[in-house]
Amino acid sequence: MKRKTLQLGTLTATVGIITCLLSGCAWSIGEHKQHAQPTRGQELLDLKKAHDQGAITEEEYQAQKKRLLGP
Repeated sequence: MKRKTLQLGTLTATVGIITCLLSGCAWSIGEHKQHAQPTRGQELLDLKKAHDQGAITEEEYQAQKKRLLGP
């Protein structure tokens, strides 16, 4: 009886540790994606794509491009 209790306790602890490790990995993977900031180059490419697809006018494109590039 004592041996079964010890085995069950070991199994429970092992499952708990594995669960904690896996949930920690999943959390850290998602964390990096949420806080990633686009680079200025990526923002310029996205802006050009929006302009080329007709989502923004030439005036809007030039204004946003000037804002991104600065003075």
